[in-house]
Amino acid sequence: MSTSRRILTLTLAITPGIGAKTITRILTKNDLYARTPDEFLALGAEALCEEYKINQTVSERFSTHKSDYLDQAKDLNQTLSALGVTAVTAADAHYPRQLEHFDPKPPELLYLYGNTKLLTANTFCVLSSRKTSEAGLVEIEKATEHHVLRSRTLITGHDTTEYQRSAVTALRWGAPRVLVLDTGLFNALGDDLREEPFAAARLWRYKFDPRTDLAISAVNPYRPYHRSANKIRDRIIGGLSMHLDGIQVKPNGNMEKLLILGLRSGRQVQISELSPNRQPLLDRGAQILPILNR
Repeated sequence: MSTSRRILTLTLAITPGIGAKTITRILTKNDLYARTPDEFLALGAEALCEEYKINQTVSERFSTHKSDYLDQAKDLNQTLSALGVTAVTAADAHYPRQLEHFDPKPPELLYLYGNTKLLTANTFCVLSSRKTSEAGLVEIEKATEHHVLRSRTLITGHDTTEYQRSAVTALRWGAPRVLVLDTGLFNALGDDLREEPFAAARLWRYKFDPRTDLAISAVNPYRPYHRSANKIRDRIIGGLSMHLDGIQVKPNGNMEKLLILGLRSGRQVQISELSPNRQPLLDRGAQILPILNR
C-alpha cells in the first residue's frame, strides 16, 4: 500500500530535528516535483541535504531510522483517525489562510479536533494581559456576551484566568468555542479527547463536545509542551479572529502586539478604557470598546 501524504506528514513530525517549517518545505517541494511520498522516502541522506536543505545530521538520522518513524506514524495515524484528529500544514489546501494574512510567521503545522466548520465562522477573541483586575475580568465576560449574542464564535485559550473567563462565558450561553491549546491534545483533553480542559468549564459541560467545539494545537498530540507554545497559541487566537477586543493590555506586551497585527491585517480591533496605553492603538485605527453595563 502506498504511503499517504498524511502518513508522511506524521512521519516527519515524529522525526527529531524536523520541525513544522521543514515539513511544509518538504511537502511543497514534493508538490512542485510531483514526487510521491514513497518516492521521497526512497531518497538518501545526500539528496535530502541538497534538494530539501535538511541538516546533514538530521538527514542521516532520518535515512537510518525512517522505517521506525514510519511505523510510529502509522500507529499514531490509526489513533488520530479513530478519534477524528486532522493534521494540516501550510502546504495543504485546507490550512486556515486567515492565519497567513494576520501573521508574518504563521504556525506551519496544526492538529485539529472537532467542528472544523467554525474556522469559516464570524469569529472574535477577547485579549487581556496576565493578572487582569476583577473589573477587567468582568469586562471580558461582557465583551464575550456582546459577541456571542451577535452569533459570533469565540476563539480562546484554556489555561489562563483571562482566557478561561471568556471560554466559560461562551459555555453559559451554549455557544460554540474554538480552544487553542499550548499543549498536546491528549495532555489537555485526556486519552479519549473528551475531557473539558479546566475545572470551571466542567460546571457547564462535563465533556468536551467535538460536534460543537473545535480544539487546535501546534504541539505534537502526545507532548506536553512546545518551545514558545504560549506565544504561538496567542498568535493563532489572534490570527483566527475577525474581531479582536483588548481589555487590560500592557504596553509592549504580547497582547498589544496581537492587536497591532489585527489592525495591520484589516481586522476590527477595539480597546477598552481599562487599558491605560490605549491611545497608541487608537492612533493606529482601533476603536474604543463600548461600555457594556460597566
